[in-house]
Amino acid sequence: MIRLAPTLLTLLFIAGCNDDTAEQKEFIDRVQASATPYIEPIPEMMNFEHFQYQASDLRSPFVAPQPEVIENRLVQIKNCLHPDPERLRDPLEKYPLDNLIMKGIIATEVTTWALIKAADQGLYRIREGQYMGLYHGEVVGVHSDRIELMELIPDGTGCWKERLTTVEMPEAEEMGASE
Repeated sequence: MIRLAPTLLTLLFIAGCNDDTAEQKEFIDRVQASATPYIEPIPEMMNFEHFQYQASDLRSPFVAPQPEVIENRLVQIKNCLHPDPERLRDPLEKYPLDNLIMKGIIATEVTTWALIKAADQGLYRIREGQYMGLYHGEVVGVHSDRIELMELIPDGTGCWKERLTTVEMPEAEEMGASE
């Protein structure tokens, strides 16, 4: 009898499991029959407006834009401060100051040069008396952590005003904050 007990239990479990899934299939069929699929409406087509490109009217898309020359548009008034239009431009005058990064200095007994990285990834050196930036920024001081410039800013009336500006070395700011 003891040997029959496990066999009887196994038969009861097998009899309890059947493959009757008719109720589940009926439920699935009812849900699928009552469900209506949502189809998004077709997006409205945009009208394409064709225009003929004429190089004489528009800037060429294959040429980089030229910086605006402010001093040529303003009438220069005599007896007031204005930049020298005859002066030859330095290479760093074609970049705005926020596109120039001071990377370090090189110093000799006579001159101290600042190393400047420009937006074109070129490395330039500049010293006192040279110019950089779009507003005729003359370098008036080269220090180990900054460059001081005297810029000429147009005031809109034909005259120009001087403004002292500094270009600081980012690494010097980080080193000063960590100490």
